Amino acid sequence: MKDIRKDILLRVYIVYVAILIFGLIIIAKAVSILIFEKDELEAKAQKQEIRIFDIEAIRGNICSDDGTLIATSVPIFDIRMDVCSELISEDFFKENVDSLSTCLSGLFRDKKPSEYKTILWEARRNGDRFLMVKRDITYPELKKMRKFPIFRLGKYKGGMIVIAQHHRELPFKDLAKRTIGYESTESPNKIFVGLEGSFSKNLLGSNGKRLERRIGGAAWIPVDVENQVEPQNGQDVITTLDINLQDLAESALRKELILDSADHGCAIVMEVKTGYIKAIANLGKSPEGDYKETYNYAIGESTEPGSVFKLASFLVALEDGKITLDMPVNLGNGSVNYHGRTMTDAHKLTGTILASQVFEKSSNVGTSKIIYNAYADEPQKYIDGLYRLSINKLLNLQVGGEGRPYIKSTNDKWWSAVSLPWMSIGYEVALTPLQTLTLYNAVANNGKMVKPLFVKEIRKNGQVVETFQPIVINPSICSPATIAKAHLLLEGVVERGTGAFLKNPFYKIAGKTGTAQIAQNNRGYSAKTKHVKYKGTFVGYFPADNPRYSCIIVINNPSKGKYYGGAVAGPVFKEIANRIYANLGDIAYPPPRDTTPGAGIPYANAGMQKDIEEVYSSLNISVKSVRKNAIWAHPVPDTTFVSLIPETVIKGRMPDVTGMGIKDAVFLLEENGMKVMVNGKGSVIKQSIPAGILYSPGTIVALDLAIKTEKHK
Repeated sequence: MKDIRKDILLRVYIVYVAILIFGLIIIAKAVSILIFEKDELEAKAQKQEIRIFDIEAIRGNICSDDGTLIATSVPIFDIRMDVCSELISEDFFKENVDSLSTCLSGLFRDKKPSEYKTILWEARRNGDRFLMVKRDITYPELKKMRKFPIFRLGKYKGGMIVIAQHHRELPFKDLAKRTIGYESTESPNKIFVGLEGSFSKNLLGSNGKRLERRIGGAAWIPVDVENQVEPQNGQDVITTLDINLQDLAESALRKELILDSADHGCAIVMEVKTGYIKAIANLGKSPEGDYKETYNYAIGESTEPGSVFKLASFLVALEDGKITLDMPVNLGNGSVNYHGRTMTDAHKLTGTILASQVFEKSSNVGTSKIIYNAYADEPQKYIDGLYRLSINKLLNLQVGGEGRPYIKSTNDKWWSAVSLPWMSIGYEVALTPLQTLTLYNAVANNGKMVKPLFVKEIRKNGQVVETFQPIVINPSICSPATIAKAHLLLEGVVERGTGAFLKNPFYKIAGKTGTAQIAQNNRGYSAKTKHVKYKGTFVGYFPADNPRYSCIIVINNPSKGKYYGGAVAGPVFKEIANRIYANLGDIAYPPPRDTTPGAGIPYANAGMQKDIEEVYSSLNISVKSVRKNAIWAHPVPDTTFVSLIPETVIKGRMPDVTGMGIKDAVFLLEENGMKVMVNGKGSVIKQSIPAGILYSPGTIVALDLAIKTEKHK
């Protein structure tokens, strides 16, 4: 019996000693951790449970020239909920969860109340302290949510966690979108294009810092908000763009692209003295058939400019004293052969005409003969003359993506025996529309070439921190005498040449039409193939006697039969120029004169198309209506007939009533809900609200009138 007792006690002692030793080991390990591993383990825990996060700065605004927002950061919010907050009792949650679910369902309409209720109860059972309720809500939605059951008690008692973010928005949608810029979706990194990219350092600002704690899984919540480092928001970029002119340019361009079913096109309006870009529209046909800002053709598309390049050729020849404006040029039968390659005139000009008429009628044969005869023995002198115009250099714009100009020299490996004559008419060279416009703007600016500018100021909290003054690229592209002759040539195009459709009784326009075939890879330019494509251009400035604005219109690959620059690009230029001129408040309006090309055809105001048709028909004058069912139109007399160009009236946008008689103008405006004030007598020469601007019913518009004096031959 004693042996059994001893055996049991021995076993008890052994177990006791084993437990004691095990306990001592645990205590020793705990002491070791406390003394030797404390700092290391605390650092690991801190790293895993608490982390410093960046607070993203609000990106600066991009504004038009008058401060109107054209790109801004709009706050959006993620709403999470601490469903298991100690301050939300079980009874309180049970009483209010139905109401909260109903409110959430009613606001977002994405789930049934029962589904929201299930999500909330499940999150509470699982101890979720950071439940995602809704992503990317707007501020008005946030205001409504703050009044919902449970949430109305606030962050702590109501468990509502609001996480603010910012979304970039363009208030005017696609208006100048490719120039203003946006975040590219083609890269996983945050890359911006347009002005957003070029001025990203200014717009970005500097991020703040905030301490956050992990509360489970991958969820983090802010701690110690009072001591966080606040972000420094970005600076504001003030552009040169006039949002009203931008809307006008884009509307006129889109209308013509649709009419011609063209592939793409662009329109640029530049201020002559400063180089400020007031409007830049780029529209390309989408797969759906509508037109969108998909690529900045005005800046990036470097192609053969065609006949608008003839200005450069004439500037060089005039400056070198190779020609005079009254010099006779023999066009022969309207074609000329250079080393086995034949050049012809699209307008079938023949015989001998003056050099000025060569330019006005845009004769390929005449221009090439002038340049070839003058420079065949020294072609590099012609090239050097082009280089003096600075058209071979990049403009180094404030917006990225500029296409490289190509004006080859005689040392170029692509130089050939026919390069000189073909370069003279705008082939075998390449310029972007903006580079072409910059040359014409220099002529308008009496020879001073200024750099096109898109941004004029950088501001911080409303204070100007940087200003971009006009930059002179070339103080004098040629002599004043040559510039004066260039003015005569460009005005002659509109007075007597291929741009006569732009002639009007109110102000002078100077410019040049251009039509270029677009090379089709290995198919070349041949008109014998159905694949031939054209590009129509008109570039010029106005008012010609005191240039204020220069403008270029390019229409690529029109497919409705017409493709000449005057026919496709001219109407866009005309609409833009007319509307801008009508709103130049400091221009003295001279008495209108009838200077239309239709000799003996009386001028008529714009008005109701059926009335105009009846009047001309009663005078036995042929009328051609561009659109048979148009309500409003303006007449354009030709030599033997009158064309009626439709005036589009869009509901909610101010119509163009300039040129109309007072009865038609008042009828049209009042029919669209406006109140009219009239100053003067005669036809409308100016309206107080620019055409194309959005208006509301009851808007008051003032019309200035002038009596038209007609001269008939």
